[in-house]
Amino acid sequence: MARAENKESAGPTAQMVANLARKLRVRKGWTQEQLGSEIGFSGAAVSAMETLAQPASDQMLVELERVLGDGLDIFEDARVPMRLEKYPEQFKGFAPLEQRAVVLQMYDILLVNGLFQTEDYARAVIGGGYPPLPEQRVEQLVQARIERQALFDREPIATIELILEEAVLRRPIGSSRIMRDQLRHLATCARRRNVTLAVLPLDCGAGGEHAGDQGGMTLVETSEHDRVGYFEMQGESLLITDPTKVSTFARRYAKIRAQALDPRASLGLIEELAGEQR
Repeated sequence: MARAENKESAGPTAQMVANLARKLRVRKGWTQEQLGSEIGFSGAAVSAMETLAQPASDQMLVELERVLGDGLDIFEDARVPMRLEKYPEQFKGFAPLEQRAVVLQMYDILLVNGLFQTEDYARAVIGGGYPPLPEQRVEQLVQARIERQALFDREPIATIELILEEAVLRRPIGSSRIMRDQLRHLATCARRRNVTLAVLPLDCGAGGEHAGDQGGMTLVETSEHDRVGYFEMQGESLLITDPTKVSTFARRYAKIRAQALDPRASLGLIEELAGEQR
């Protein structure tokens, strides 16, 4: 049974999907187990969706549309707003921009960027944060983070660039297996035609310059060719649209890129570090 706080925190899209799915299921005379069998989920998963204990995943919405939608795109149209409802409050304003981006440039100094995280790495990061979150909320946030990766295969294709501090690759998160899988995943992502991945080496500031010493950043060029900057710190976020400021961030990003290893050397380092994880 859904806990009271889950029902109270469920967004309007999750509530609409739960109510509609239940009514359409009952109309067909199916039990929760029967619907689960039709869509490839357990009866318990259907029950969790209908009682708002666990809002429908993106894949569940796809299957609900196939089985119950009758070609009306009811559940299909719910996919984007459902994703937004799962995100942390500080990320909700940026999420639509990320998914519509034609160019995405990111520089991260502490952790692998969420768009590039494996499920286990994301779970270790989110589950290990403070203050601690209920397990159910952890899983919801992990699911939402993984669903963002649809951007990699979106049409029209987005151009995605990520610069990671070398310390991010060496910082153990979770376990050796989790880090090994995460590094291998980064290597796989780096081989995508629309992805450029670079590593900023630990000694980049040895000569007195370190363009990235003011922290991470994300720069977005939207489908309307507007440019914005996005920053997160201590659970808060900041979206910058002022052209002059965004131009400064873009120049700083270009300097960071110039100090980073080239993509081939970066991939070699990532693969080397992955091999060291036992």
